[in-house]
Amino acid sequence: MINKKSLWFLTLFSLILVLSIYYITMPSELLLTTGNNKVEEKKEEPTVTVEESDALVALRVESDEEMSKEIEQLQVILTDADASTDDKNKAYEKIKTLNDNRSFEEKLETQIKETYKLDAYVKIKDNQISVIINSSEHTNELANNIMRTIQANYTTQKHITVKFQN
Repeated sequence: MINKKSLWFLTLFSLILVLSIYYITMPSELLLTTGNNKVEEKKEEPTVTVEESDALVALRVESDEEMSKEIEQLQVILTDADASTDDKNKAYEKIKTLNDNRSFEEKLETQIKETYKLDAYVKIKDNQISVIINSSEHTNELANNIMRTIQANYTTQKHITVKFQN
C-alpha cells in the first residue's frame, strides 16, 4: 500500500517531469519571443535626456542596431537544438564580448565627458578604438591627451583614432 509521503513524492516528481518535457519540446520561436518581451519591458523605464550632436546620436543608434541584430543571431544559435556545444559556447562568448565592449565604450565616453567636458562616441572593434568628438576645438594636443587617457585603461597597446566633428 502507498503511504502519504510516497504519494506526494510521486505526484511532485511527475509534475516536474511533465513540465521539464514541455519546456524541452517547446519551439525555439516561443523561447525567443519570451526573452525579447523581457528586454522590451526593461526599455520602458524612464530615461534621462541629454543634448548631443545629431551625428553622435545617429552613430550610437546605428551601433546599437548592429549589436542587437548580431546578438539576436547568436541567440538563435544558443537556442538551436541541433547546434553543437562548441558552437553554443562560441556564440555565448561572442555575446559576452559584445556586452563587455559596449559597457567599456560607455565607460570611455563618460571618462571623456568628465575629463575634457566633450561629447564623444567610442567604438571598440578588436584592437582598434575609434573616437569621434563633438567639438569646435581641433588640436593635436587635445587628440593626443584623449588617446593617452584611453590607452591608460589598457595594458596592451591599442590602435586609437580620434576624429573631430562640429
